[in-house]
Amino acid sequence: MTISVGDKLPEASFKVLTADGAKTLTTADVFSGKKVVLFAVPGAFTPTCSNNHLPGYLENHDAILARGVDSIAVLAVNDLHVMAAWARFTGAEGKILFLADGNGDFVKAIGLDMDLSAGGLGLRSKRFSMIVNDGKVEALNIEDAPGQAVTSGAAKLLAQL
Repeated sequence: MTISVGDKLPEASFKVLTADGAKTLTTADVFSGKKVVLFAVPGAFTPTCSNNHLPGYLENHDAILARGVDSIAVLAVNDLHVMAAWARFTGAEGKILFLADGNGDFVKAIGLDMDLSAGGLGLRSKRFSMIVNDGKVEALNIEDAPGQAVTSGAAKLLAQL
């Protein structure tokens, strides 16, 4: 079942790479007591994700935070090293929290996983964005068309804040 507006996020854990090495963050660590913009991409370094989706959130970073958001996070079914490299490569390190959902446990739990095995990509996340307030989904935008980041893009999400 796909998560809906009004639902609480399930308990899950993510990996991040810090200066001290690998660290595990739980949904409570990321979302409890905070207003968070979370967007997810099928894969780090992929064309739409790197050229369209992530840049919109980076460009609108200050405007999003000015609307009372505590942090912006991006999630992908990639490992923490890939996510950390993507953060450095895009200049988003320190501005956006890069969450690795390496096995896709979180996206499966919220019903936003997809099977791209036919293209050699395996289990991935659907492209989506959400506003999460203290662990509860306030807005949810799921992209319908592959290769686009409009419904789940920063401009649409900013208008929802």
